[in-house]
Amino acid sequence: MSSKTDKMISKNQLMRLPLYLNYLKKILGDGIETISSPIIAKDLHLSEEQVRKDIAAVSSIEGKPKAGRDIKTLIQDIEEFLGYNVVIPAVLVGVGNLGSALLGYKGFTAYGIDILMGFDANRELDGKVISGKRVYYIKNLSLLCRIMDVKIGIITVPAAHAQKVCDELVEAGVKAIWNFAPVHLSVPDDVLVQNENMAASLAVLSRNLIK
Repeated sequence: MSSKTDKMISKNQLMRLPLYLNYLKKILGDGIETISSPIIAKDLHLSEEQVRKDIAAVSSIEGKPKAGRDIKTLIQDIEEFLGYNVVIPAVLVGVGNLGSALLGYKGFTAYGIDILMGFDANRELDGKVISGKRVYYIKNLSLLCRIMDVKIGIITVPAAHAQKVCDELVEAGVKAIWNFAPVHLSVPDDVLVQNENMAASLAVLSRNLIK
């Protein structure tokens, strides 16, 4: 098994990998042990060329004539490429309804992310356990992030406070921000920001429904 982690891969390819992974795990659970690119392409409504390129970017295993590729090995290669076999510590800032729901979601560990704790500006939440995670007052953010060597920060605060929280996370050594606040964040070039703009997504859905 060999993961081509040093090979360039496009953002679109990267975003398709979890789709392949979920699909492969499902059919493996159904008792299927090998799969071909044409079958993957058909089932996921993708082109065969697209599937072949995506798989070649993350896995070195060759498909066998008629039988296809070994699914277990392909799953391992994708998980290794995505870093799911390495657990990365994360914190969440903003323990409101959305933040509490994310704190309680157990599925993040399957994707290599461990939310260690939550932070909030409400002093009354300091020290409480919410959705199974300890919550601390926001003033402790920088110190605890440094102590725990946190690499991912999840922001679920109101837009007006998001940039300040982001700055504190970056200053504390966080290298990736998962932003749920509906605002653009300014970060250094070596910090990655992934925005989840739910308002924009809902607008697209609504617009398509009323056409």
